[in-house]
Amino acid sequence: MQTQNREIKVLENGEAVSRAAAEMLVDISLEKLKSTESFAVALSGGSTPKNMFAMLANDAELRDRMPWDRVHFFWGDERHVAPDHADSNFRMTHETMLSKVPVPPGNIHRIRSENPDAGEAAAEYEQELREFFKLEEKQLPVFDCVFLGMGPDGHTASLFPGTKALHEQKRLVVSNWVEKFKSYRITMTAPVLNNADIIIFLISGEGKAEPLRAVLEGEKQTDLYPSQLIEPTHGKLLWLVDKAAAGLLKRK
Repeated sequence: MQTQNREIKVLENGEAVSRAAAEMLVDISLEKLKSTESFAVALSGGSTPKNMFAMLANDAELRDRMPWDRVHFFWGDERHVAPDHADSNFRMTHETMLSKVPVPPGNIHRIRSENPDAGEAAAEYEQELREFFKLEEKQLPVFDCVFLGMGPDGHTASLFPGTKALHEQKRLVVSNWVEKFKSYRITMTAPVLNNADIIIFLISGEGKAEPLRAVLEGEKQTDLYPSQLIEPTHGKLLWLVDKAAAGLLKRK
């Protein structure tokens, strides 16, 4: 299924989605590094990315091909917790992958979410993006690759239904109050995510079938289904979806 620069690939199961994503990251980074010095990727939390990270760390062929010393790792969002907290996206990625592979410490750009002030943590991360990408006043960073997931409520990154961050157009990173969790999340904004060269959604499980149908084939309701906000400005949008999650999509 392809619409303009959007492509949907349906794979057998979540394991296949994770493997396809891992192989894609290796291939994309190697290709891009033929013409540039470094490669910047924004990661997401969730079980499917976790499996992808485990494959990159534990599969000898993937690990040996990955140009770890030239890849810079960022996060699309983070919970407002310390980096050693069980809910931390950084902790999950570090334990599953980064602690097991030869990544220079300077290539790991985590959100300093232990800051008691979530707004300050967001501002600090925005400043880190501005410095890394050498941005002028109104410029957006261009990530080489962004990985995203989608929750059963249609959220992506920490852009949750009905939250203030959905309408942010100027900031790169914001703190976003999520009422159902009674907590802040720190998240890149939609304009930043949309400015990547390639955006890859990883979707698996029957629980994602209805929101996926609504996001891809339903009426445009971005306040209700924030994943609909993801529309690349120049790059490609790829949905890697397993059969269970794709169950309600119309076949073409």
